[in-house]
Amino acid sequence: MTDSDKVFLITGASSGIGEATARRAVEAGHRVVLGARSVDKLEALAEELGGPERAIAVKCDVTEWPDQQALAETAIGRFGQIDVALANAGFGAKRGFLEESPEFWKSMVLTNVYGCALTIRAALPALKESRGHLLLTGSVAGRRALPGSLYSATKWAVTAMGEAARQELNGTGVRVTLIEPGSVDTPFFDSPPAGALEPDDIARAILYAVSQPPHVDVNELLIRPTSQEN
Repeated sequence: MTDSDKVFLITGASSGIGEATARRAVEAGHRVVLGARSVDKLEALAEELGGPERAIAVKCDVTEWPDQQALAETAIGRFGQIDVALANAGFGAKRGFLEESPEFWKSMVLTNVYGCALTIRAALPALKESRGHLLLTGSVAGRRALPGSLYSATKWAVTAMGEAARQELNGTGVRVTLIEPGSVDTPFFDSPPAGALEPDDIARAILYAVSQPPHVDVNELLIRPTSQEN
């Protein structure tokens, strides 16, 4: 199977790492299925990437199971398969357990943790059939606790999900990769840290993992800016 036959599903695809990965995936020959809540941005990106023959946009709130099912079903209905799935949707919060509102916290936990789990659940049957590749966007914050950071706790959960999925899928031919970015200049930050990575830096790492031969499973990629201390 050539890359032009492969189907790459991405959540959180309308901006940042998801958008950059979609661009790199199409450049590498993949067809892409793009999910996000920002449907206008998503449709414009899909059109830019080649339209219905190469890229399709599906409105998807990752915290809603019917939306996740529809995303996977649309991919299979349009392109016949899912070869790669990137559970990428997520957002952060201010540090401090007296910061943000409980409602904001709830939305973040549902998106970052529950939403990631739903993407795995929705894509898994097709990935098993294609002996494909599951990728999860974690974080350096999912490897070291940050002071007062509930966001960090959600990414620790994603780290655990990556290993739990790898163990469950051992022997199926499905590869699992946890992507752990450091500081990245995305909509996550109002003012990104000096020296932050660009979304395309992470996208290239994702495509590196995906491009390995089937017997090579790159389980984790932790990518920091050269200037990032922790």
